[in-house]
Amino acid sequence: MSDVADPITGLVTTLLKELGEDPGRNGLVKTPERVAQSLRFFTEGYKQNPRDILKGALFDVDYDEMVVVRDIDFYSLCEHHMIPFFGRVHVGYIPDGRVLGLSKIPRLVEMFSRRLQVQERFTSQIAESLQDLLQPKGVGVVVESIHLCMMMRGVQKQNTFAITSSLRGEFENDPKTRSEFMELMKHQKASFA
Repeated sequence: MSDVADPITGLVTTLLKELGEDPGRNGLVKTPERVAQSLRFFTEGYKQNPRDILKGALFDVDYDEMVVVRDIDFYSLCEHHMIPFFGRVHVGYIPDGRVLGLSKIPRLVEMFSRRLQVQERFTSQIAESLQDLLQPKGVGVVVESIHLCMMMRGVQKQNTFAITSSLRGEFENDPKTRSEFMELMKHQKASFA
């Protein structure tokens, strides 16, 4: 039987009973532990800080053209129903004397996705963190996703995508910069095979 000393495990055991299940039946014996482990993994972003993720990866470089990292896969849990939503994040910024190690952008996306989220806040948190910590001339973030809460329940629409954006600095104020960024989002994914 499940270890009820773990509060989440105990809550899942109670939940199974409330749903009319027998937590002691063969297929469910380990379910409370598995759910507790999964929820801790899905929400480990609460234990992380953007400064810690980005520290040591800021480099002084004389470069002032747009840097874009596209098609960053993410998985998150909707805070309203705790049902997954997932998709891709596209991030661009214009350096102002400093660049960020490219692998840190997907790490930042991962950190914010590992929290209970709404897509709009998720999009803004990525942009705000990059703006605050990197101090670039501008930041643009676009998130495209599908929400299982809209597919499995409620309106039950299977082919609905949600797209959000957060634009800062030149991406917000300069139509040419914004247009260039949005145009780069339309390009096909590169193939290096």
